[in-house]
Amino acid sequence: MTSSELAPDAPWIDRREALDAWIAPIGPAAVVGLDTEFMRRNTFYPQLALLQLAHDGRYALIDPLAVPLADALTPTFATQPVVTVMHSAGEDLEAMSPCLPDGPHTLFDTQIAAAFVGMGLGISYRALVAELVGAELDKGETRSDWLQRPLTESQKLYAALDVVHLHPVHAILAERLDERGRTGWHAEDCARMKRRASHREGDPQPQRGFKAASEWPAEKQALLRRVLRWRETTARELDKPRSWLLEDVQALDLAGSIPGTQANLDERTRGTRALRSAQRQELFELLRRPVDTDEVAATAPVVGHPLGESKRAINEMRSAVDTLATQLDIPPGLLCARRSMEEFVMTGAWPEALEGWRREILFERLSALLP
Repeated sequence: MTSSELAPDAPWIDRREALDAWIAPIGPAAVVGLDTEFMRRNTFYPQLALLQLAHDGRYALIDPLAVPLADALTPTFATQPVVTVMHSAGEDLEAMSPCLPDGPHTLFDTQIAAAFVGMGLGISYRALVAELVGAELDKGETRSDWLQRPLTESQKLYAALDVVHLHPVHAILAERLDERGRTGWHAEDCARMKRRASHREGDPQPQRGFKAASEWPAEKQALLRRVLRWRETTARELDKPRSWLLEDVQALDLAGSIPGTQANLDERTRGTRALRSAQRQELFELLRRPVDTDEVAATAPVVGHPLGESKRAINEMRSAVDTLATQLDIPPGLLCARRSMEEFVMTGAWPEALEGWRREILFERLSALLP
């Protein structure tokens, strides 16, 4: 079955009254398929360009450029326990954050569900639909300009087909999750995805992603954290990409070797597109301000590359995770990412990413392998 054989009736909704009327029949026990099309055009935040909905054999394409969505979706999707079915929902949730700040009440992510039922990690929606429903989806509009108006008929068909199959896919995956006793695990991971998408201040410890700073003194690491958090906050305020303020290499360079003058800072940040005079002055003052003991205490140490006994422990943990994942018939990367093992070995603290169901089955196993 090809996409051209489906051609669902999906009305174009560009008025609030029409949207309210379409949503009205959705009750608290409903299952609703949802997808978005969004674009990042020189912005920090993704720009929501289209919202696609599927419910009880009905489909709709909602134009967020014409319909104010600020309070339109919350009563249905956030307040009542509607199951919202999405595929690989992370970026879609971020794009929808202005109208659903905390995400839908109950998220069912089909990509995560597929991983729990033995279909591999990160399966595409196209492959999932082909495997479970036997339909072939055309991906020709993947790189379309979704902010253009009017959309082409080809774009509309592509967008509608992205939600047409969500209900049957959900039904099959939900049954398989139940058969394997994985429903609770899947729900935990979907809730974790929602929390991550709704985190509006960015990573509180961004310096941990810069292994090059692992040998730096604690004060330097704290300064790097300060610079990176400033970049995050400013990028959000200006709605510009982080790299338009500072590239990663520039952030490392400035924190590692503090500029002595404003002119030196300007020279070392030449070419950054969003770093105007006001931001340059603010950054210079931020770099020159001494690091106090409280700031050092609040900075998580940067974990370097594991060596010696640490490397051996990580390899043993990886082997243990692989064995357990095989027994559970889930991908090792879903059970425990390597970066979580590294964090545990190098810091001795149980990683937040391994809380919940993962802690119950991994804590004793991995703790016994610490160097």
